[in-house]
Amino acid sequence: MKVKPDFSKHANQAETAPAFLSVWDMHAYYGESYIVQGINFNVHEGEILALLGRNGAGKTSTLRAIARIGSPQVTHGEIWLDHQPLHKMSSHEAASVGLGLVPEDRRIIPGLTVEENLQLAQIAPPVGWSIDRLYELFPRLGERRKQEGVTLSGGEQQMLAIARALARDLKVLLLDEPYEGLAPVIVDEIEKTLMLIKEQGMTTIIVEQNAVRALELADRAVILDTGTIVFDGTASEVLENAELRAEYLAI
Repeated sequence: MKVKPDFSKHANQAETAPAFLSVWDMHAYYGESYIVQGINFNVHEGEILALLGRNGAGKTSTLRAIARIGSPQVTHGEIWLDHQPLHKMSSHEAASVGLGLVPEDRRIIPGLTVEENLQLAQIAPPVGWSIDRLYELFPRLGERRKQEGVTLSGGEQQMLAIARALARDLKVLLLDEPYEGLAPVIVDEIEKTLMLIKEQGMTTIIVEQNAVRALELADRAVILDTGTIVFDGTASEVLENAELRAEYLAI
């Protein structure tokens, strides 16, 4: 009989450095479906964390719960960002203290140009990312500033969605399937941008089905399986562990 691999020694390992974002004993439901089942993990300032797992493992639900989106419903646990209790906040309040979710569908606002999409998100006065600075980060958006956002290519819309999140003076960027449907050359461009903002101190959590690309970008990885954490460690550990990848990521 085949014995299921045991990676529990890696799961939920305590870090010696203080966490910037902490999720503690978080439980969440969609109706009666128990989706997130008491997970714990930390993310450190300036770190890129890949949140991975098979379809239905609870990755997007975890991002939405951290962002305080109304669904799934978090029934227990705590979420802290830079000493701020996110678990006591609405989604609007969480955004105001520096949390930004870029959803899979990007949600570019119809009828508005690239620049108007950014202006709508921009805090006043801008603290970190002015619109001109965002155009330096995303030159394609600067070239298309007067074009309606929804008419951009998929890759350009993804750039606009990330730029719009940064415009809110972000502390933590949450990315849900940012590479979905994009050509490899565009993925390369987005990854270079994510590394640039990491160098400037941005903290990022990325959920991505292209696990290898996410792991090559990330510092650390958390792997979910049916709503629980089965691995919490470095991204390189996952890349080097074929048994772990086969068991939980099917790669």
